[in-house]
Parts: sequence; structure tokens; C-alpha cells
Amino acid sequence: MKKEIVIIGGGIVGSTAAFYLSNHAEYQITLIDNGQGTATRAAAGIICPWLSQRRNQDWYHLTAQGANFYLQLMKDLSQAGMEQLPYHQTGTLVFKNQPHLLEKLYRLAMERRQKADMIGYLEIVEEENLKQFIPVLETQQGAVLTSGGGRLDGSALLDSLQELFIQNGGTIIKGQAQLSSKKTVLINHQELSYDQVILSAGAWLTQILEPLGYKVDIKPQKGQLLEVTTDFSTTQWPGCMLHGEIDILPFEQGRLVIGASHENNMGYDLEVDEQLITDMKTTASQFIPSLENYPISNTRVGIRAYTSDFLPFYGALSDQPSIWVASGLGSSGLTSGPFIGWQIAREILGLENPFDMSPFSPDKYITK
Repeated sequence: MKKEIVIIGGGIVGSTAAFYLSNHAEYQITLIDNGQGTATRAAAGIICPWLSQRRNQDWYHLTAQGANFYLQLMKDLSQAGMEQLPYHQTGTLVFKNQPHLLEKLYRLAMERRQKADMIGYLEIVEEENLKQFIPVLETQQGAVLTSGGGRLDGSALLDSLQELFIQNGGTIIKGQAQLSSKKTVLINHQELSYDQVILSAGAWLTQILEPLGYKVDIKPQKGQLLEVTTDFSTTQWPGCMLHGEIDILPFEQGRLVIGASHENNMGYDLEVDEQLITDMKTTASQFIPSLENYPISNTRVGIRAYTSDFLPFYGALSDQPSIWVASGLGSSGLTSGPFIGWQIAREILGLENPFDMSPFSPDKYITK
């Protein structure tokens, strides 16, 4: 008899775990998602944690491993039959507005490259040389180039993972799930029994666990992005991390994704803020002035989850080891999410996990 695993939340963690678990015939996997506000669906991101100057070493080790895991994930998706992969290494330009800040960032990257070969080639690119990478760029700032930086379309990744999951015999149910104290999940007026359940519902984890008496250190963060479709030849452009929070992500066929916002006081609001979208495009146009000639073709809104110390957590609940949780990934969810989902799958399968999960134990963030 197959073991039943229910996954609540079809974002990047839940969908990755579902894909890897579904490769094992002794498990029956059901993935439940309500389809609203999923951060990954709204997200497009630069996978380049090595040049971050966040001081928390636990965060850095997790995201660095997460970036490295993309090579394995793309290999696994390709071997499973996926031809159009959602992740590509086209390099990343990280901009700074002062020469000494560029030098500092370059030295940090060179030091980290000793333990992270994936960083690849590193170079300080002066403003007069940036056009060789992005011909329409106009700026007086320089940038550090890392050839190992990648770009990802979050929605395309979810489509790939879920398509393969279904091919492997997995089941996806749309709806709002409720967790009971009797090892069952209520969804669309039916009860599903489980041997293990994974709660990967992001900012909605609180609502799932509160009926069981748990308090969760999670808050929602609204993120908004915009897309501009141009006639630029963008396929091989590197991603641009601007000085501040705005990134410019080039994709195929002239498509540029700009964002994202980090709004901590908007709750679960999914309405597009037209003024904020306009302001983000204006910021990007300071680097690519010709963007002003192209209208906004699409907007995206999602809700991230973050904790009080801005670290993610994941693992089994200490008092209920059949309940696995993952949340608090924040704006680095695209980088660390697949690696976290893969680890949870391996833990459930009883396979070796080479990464130390203890700094991210949910015990600190979930209390009863």
C-alpha cells in the first residue's frame, strides 16, 4: 500500500518537493494549491547570491547552495523530458555608485569564489564598457560582472515542475485546504488522509496552523513587478541588479522584467499600485532611457513570507514529526526554494541530506 503525502502550497518549495517525491512509486502525492497570491507565480529573479552583502552567514550558505542546486535541478528536469528550461546563466551585473564600493564588492566576490566555483568569471566593468553587454544602457555607474549569475522565470519553473509531477502520477487539487488534528486534510468537502504532510503555503502558513493551536512568526510582504516588451535583442543580456532594490531581468524575445517592490505593510493585498509600477519603470529608464518608448505590457503581484529575523525556516515540527513546514523565504525564495524543497523530499524519503538544516529549524518560529 502506497504512503500518502499531501502538500499544501504549490509554490516553489511545494512544487519542487512534489516533483522529487513523485519519482518514487511507493508514494502517492497530492499537491493542493488555491492559486492566489503565490509569490513564485509572480516572481522573476536573478540567481546570484554571492555578491550580496548581507552579514548573516547562515542565510548566505543556504542561498549559495540554493544557487548551485539549480545546475542539478535543470539536469533533472532535462532528463525527465523537459525541453524548454526556465533557468539560464547569462551573467549578472551588480551596480554601485562609487568606485570604492565596486572594489569592495569585487574583493568580496573573489574571496567567496574560492568556495563557490559557480561564481565564474569576475570583472569590474567601468561605465564606458557596459555597452558591450547591454548596448542601450546609459549610466555613469560601474558594475561587477559575475558570469555565473542566472535568471529565472518563476511561473515557468512551476509549470515545468507540476507538469512532470502529473506525468509521474501526482494529483493537483485546486482549493483552500484545512488541516485537522486527525492526520487529515479537508479540501473541497472531502477528507484526505496522510502519512506525511508538507505545509509550504508561504505567508498563509499562519492560517493553516492556528486552528491547531500554533503561533507562527510570519508576516506577508507584497511584491510587484512589471514587464516591458521591446524590440531589443535581449536573449544574452546579463541581469542587472541596480543600486537599490530594483532589478532589470532580460528574457528572450525582447522581454524585460523590472522589479520587485518590498512592501511590508500591505498585508495580503493583491491590487496593482499603478503609481508604484510607474515609479519602478522610471527608475529602470534612468539606466535604459529608451524604455520610455515602450508601454508596460504586464504586471505581476505576489505575497512573500518573511520572519522577524529575515531567515527562512523548514523541517518537521518537533511535536508532530509527520508535519513538515517551510516558510519565511522572503525575496530570496527563488534562489533557496528549490533546494529547500529537495531537502524536505530527501528527508521524507530517508535519503542522505548533505546540508545542515539545524540553523533553520522551525522550533524557533513556531510555538504552541
